[in-house]
Amino acid sequence: MLAKIVGELGPWSWWVAGLVLLAAEMVVPGFFLVWIGLAALAVGVLSLLFWDAAFWIWELQAILFAILAVAATLIGRRLTLHNATTDEPFLNQRGASLVGRTATLREPIREGRGRIRLDDTTWQVMGPDLPAGTQVKVVSSNGRDLTVEPT
Repeated sequence: MLAKIVGELGPWSWWVAGLVLLAAEMVVPGFFLVWIGLAALAVGVLSLLFWDAAFWIWELQAILFAILAVAATLIGRRLTLHNATTDEPFLNQRGASLVGRTATLREPIREGRGRIRLDDTTWQVMGPDLPAGTQVKVVSSNGRDLTVEPT
Protein backbone atom coordinates (compact mmCIF):
# COMPACT_ATOMS: atom_id res chain seq x y z
CA MET A 1 0.00 0.00 0.00
CA LEU A 2 2.82 2.42 0.88
CA ALA A 3 4.57 1.58 -2.40
CA LYS A 4 1.35 2.36 -4.32
CA ILE A 5 0.84 5.72 -2.59
CA VAL A 6 4.47 6.74 -3.06
CA GLY A 7 4.36 5.59 -6.68
CA GLU A 8 1.22 7.56 -7.51
CA LEU A 9 2.13 10.80 -5.78
CA GLY A 10 5.78 10.62 -6.68
CA PRO A 11 8.17 12.80 -4.72
CA TRP A 12 5.23 14.86 -3.48
CA SER A 13 4.03 12.04 -1.23
CA TRP A 14 6.56 13.03 1.43
CA TRP A 15 5.59 16.69 1.12
CA VAL A 16 1.93 15.78 1.65
CA ALA A 17 2.80 13.57 4.64
CA GLY A 18 4.97 16.30 6.16
CA LEU A 19 2.32 18.97 5.75
CA VAL A 20 -0.37 16.68 7.18
CA LEU A 21 1.83 16.00 10.22
CA LEU A 22 2.53 19.70 10.70
CA ALA A 23 -1.19 20.45 10.45
CA ALA A 24 -1.93 17.68 12.95
CA GLU A 25 0.50 19.33 15.37
CA MET A 26 -1.92 22.23 15.64
CA VAL A 27 -4.79 19.92 16.60
CA VAL A 28 -3.03 17.37 18.82
CA PRO A 29 -1.71 18.63 22.17
CA GLY A 30 2.02 18.50 22.70
CA PHE A 31 5.03 19.41 20.63
CA PHE A 32 5.95 16.13 19.00
CA LEU A 33 4.54 15.78 15.49
CA VAL A 34 6.42 18.83 14.25
CA TRP A 35 9.71 16.88 14.33
CA ILE A 36 8.25 13.92 12.44
CA GLY A 37 6.70 16.33 9.93
CA LEU A 38 10.07 17.99 9.39
CA ALA A 39 11.63 14.57 8.79
CA ALA A 40 8.99 13.83 6.15
CA LEU A 41 9.68 17.19 4.47
CA ALA A 42 13.41 16.41 4.47
CA VAL A 43 12.74 13.10 2.69
CA GLY A 44 10.51 15.08 0.31
CA VAL A 45 13.43 17.36 -0.57
CA LEU A 46 15.64 14.34 -1.18
CA SER A 47 12.89 12.74 -3.27
CA LEU A 48 12.78 15.76 -5.55
CA LEU A 49 16.54 15.41 -6.07
CA PHE A 50 16.80 11.62 -6.45
CA TRP A 51 13.38 10.53 -7.74
CA ASP A 52 14.66 9.13 -11.02
CA ALA A 53 17.70 7.43 -9.46
CA ALA A 54 17.62 3.64 -9.44
CA PHE A 55 18.62 3.39 -5.78
CA TRP A 56 15.77 5.66 -4.56
CA ILE A 57 13.23 2.90 -3.85
CA TRP A 58 10.37 3.28 -1.40
CA GLU A 59 12.04 1.01 1.19
CA LEU A 60 15.07 3.29 1.31
CA GLN A 61 12.80 6.30 1.63
CA ALA A 62 10.91 4.70 4.55
CA ILE A 63 14.14 3.76 6.35
CA LEU A 64 15.56 7.23 5.83
CA PHE A 65 12.32 8.76 7.10
CA ALA A 66 12.44 6.60 10.24
CA ILE A 67 16.06 7.56 10.94
CA LEU A 68 15.41 11.26 10.34
CA ALA A 69 12.24 11.19 12.47
CA VAL A 70 14.11 9.71 15.44
CA ALA A 71 17.03 12.11 15.00
CA ALA A 72 14.78 15.16 14.60
CA THR A 73 12.74 14.16 17.66
CA LEU A 74 15.84 13.72 19.83
CA ILE A 75 17.37 17.01 18.65
CA GLY A 76 14.05 18.83 19.04
CA ARG A 77 13.57 17.46 22.52
CA ARG A 78 17.04 18.59 23.54
CA LEU A 79 16.39 22.07 22.12
CA THR A 80 13.06 22.48 23.89
CA LEU A 81 14.25 21.13 27.26
CA HIS A 82 17.11 23.64 27.46
CA ASN A 83 14.71 26.52 26.90
CA ALA A 84 12.29 25.37 29.59
CA THR A 85 13.03 28.19 32.04
CA THR A 86 10.07 29.90 33.62
CA ASP A 87 9.37 33.00 35.63
CA GLU A 88 6.98 30.93 37.81
CA PRO A 89 9.09 28.01 39.13
CA PHE A 90 6.49 27.06 41.77
CA LEU A 91 3.50 27.07 39.44
CA ASN A 92 1.22 24.17 40.46
CA GLN A 93 3.38 23.64 43.58
CA ARG A 94 1.57 25.91 45.98
CA GLY A 95 3.01 24.32 49.12
CA ALA A 96 6.58 24.71 47.87
CA SER A 97 5.95 28.39 47.16
CA LEU A 98 5.18 28.94 50.87
CA VAL A 99 8.58 27.80 52.13
CA GLY A 100 10.30 30.67 53.93
CA ARG A 101 7.08 32.52 54.81
CA THR A 102 6.04 33.24 58.38
CA ALA A 103 2.61 32.90 59.93
CA THR A 104 0.85 32.78 63.27
CA LEU A 105 -0.43 29.44 64.58
CA ARG A 106 -4.19 29.44 64.34
CA GLU A 107 -4.48 26.20 66.31
CA PRO A 108 -1.79 24.92 68.68
CA ILE A 109 0.55 22.21 67.50
CA ARG A 110 -0.28 19.15 69.60
CA GLU A 111 1.34 15.79 69.03
CA GLY A 112 3.14 17.28 66.03
CA ARG A 113 0.05 18.67 64.24
CA GLY A 114 -1.57 22.11 64.07
CA ARG A 115 -2.94 24.72 61.66
CA ILE A 116 -1.87 28.08 60.24
CA ARG A 117 -3.56 30.50 57.88
CA LEU A 118 -1.58 31.84 54.93
CA ASP A 119 -3.28 34.14 52.45
CA ASP A 120 -6.77 32.67 51.99
CA THR A 121 -6.03 29.06 52.96
CA THR A 122 -5.75 27.18 56.23
CA TRP A 123 -2.86 24.74 56.12
CA GLN A 124 -2.17 21.71 58.27
CA VAL A 125 1.32 21.96 59.73
CA MET A 126 3.76 19.61 61.42
CA GLY A 127 6.34 20.65 63.95
CA PRO A 128 7.20 20.79 67.63
CA ASP A 129 4.35 21.32 70.08
CA LEU A 130 3.64 25.06 70.32
CA PRO A 131 0.73 27.14 71.67
CA ALA A 132 -1.72 28.99 69.41
CA GLY A 133 -0.56 32.50 68.48
CA THR A 134 3.12 31.53 68.13
CA GLN A 135 4.97 32.95 65.12
CA VAL A 136 6.31 30.10 62.95
CA LYS A 137 8.30 29.86 59.74
CA VAL A 138 7.53 27.33 57.00
CA VAL A 139 10.70 25.28 56.41
CA SER A 140 9.46 22.59 54.01
CA SER A 141 6.46 21.20 52.17
CA ASN A 142 5.48 17.67 51.21
CA GLY A 143 2.35 18.36 49.21
CA ARG A 144 -0.51 19.28 51.50
CA ASP A 145 1.38 19.40 54.82
CA LEU A 146 3.83 22.12 55.76
CA THR A 147 6.64 21.68 58.27
CA VAL A 148 7.19 24.68 60.55
CA GLU A 149 9.56 25.80 63.26
CA PRO A 150 9.28 28.69 65.73
CA THR A 151 10.84 31.98 64.58
